[in-house]
Amino acid sequence: MVLVNFFASNPYKRPLFSWKRRVTGEKMAEIVKTSIKSLPLVYRGKVRDSYAVGDDKLLIIASDRISAFDVILGDPIPKKGKILTALTDFWFKQLDGIVPNHLTGIKPEDVVEADEVDQVKGRAVVAKRLKPILVECVARGYLSGSGWKEYQQTGSVCGVKLPAGLKQSEKLPEPIFTPAGKAEAGQHDENISYEKVVELYGEKIASQIRDYTLALYKKAADYAATKGIIIADTKFEFGLDEDGTVVLMDEILTPDSSRFWPADEYKVGQSEPSFDKQFIRDWLETQPWNKKAPAPEIPADVLKKTSEKYEEALIRLAGHGVED
Repeated sequence: MVLVNFFASNPYKRPLFSWKRRVTGEKMAEIVKTSIKSLPLVYRGKVRDSYAVGDDKLLIIASDRISAFDVILGDPIPKKGKILTALTDFWFKQLDGIVPNHLTGIKPEDVVEADEVDQVKGRAVVAKRLKPILVECVARGYLSGSGWKEYQQTGSVCGVKLPAGLKQSEKLPEPIFTPAGKAEAGQHDENISYEKVVELYGEKIASQIRDYTLALYKKAADYAATKGIIIADTKFEFGLDEDGTVVLMDEILTPDSSRFWPADEYKVGQSEPSFDKQFIRDWLETQPWNKKAPAPEIPADVLKKTSEKYEEALIRLAGHGVED
């Protein structure tokens, strides 16, 4: 959760505000940009808008925005913000006791005006305001994505030497911690070594976030396996409270921050089908687009299919979907 305003300038030809889009005959209310007048805006990220609640808390609202290739697309994904929030809430409960988290227990509806409740219902959280640790804490249990590319070139991932002869999507002997440094807006995060994290934050904090990352991943992956989902990799974000305690923050274990693969379709040596935005990324790859804003307008059926993939992950893991 880097404090960067992705909307300082609007690179899109289409306006960024709440609207309704007709998706295959159904009217879906989607939130692209929130407008909470009763609280001061702190920042807008790729997906979340955050507002100050006093000096020590934040109201964090998950919009229906989606990014691909580090570009925020102009078309929202139906129900996405609510799905991300429901999954994060589920995982915070499932993984309770491993590491302190940013939750305050305050209802988002209680910190906004009555006419603003619709903007937060089912898609927001009131969280502790923390000092972010500017490291993406990635746990990998399988060899995929940037990890696979790096392994092909060096035989290692983020300085972690791996056995020779591994194939794409193959399960690793043990999950590994592969951090990435936070990049500026519009830039790719860059893989870094554990030693670099130590250099940035010291051995104590570096070892804590590494150990927390692996413990969270292992417990989540074991649970997901019972629901027919492989969590190939995921990233966590941590912050420091006023006492210097490491605290888990932001979203966790969602299709935006993880690779979720259907276990019954898993096959070593291929790019796996997934419950995430890979579907929309694949469609974009077929378009004559230079991967700079503005992105092509996304067809309604692609938006709907992407939403369904996100919600299927929630249903499988938590046993329920979300209301429209």
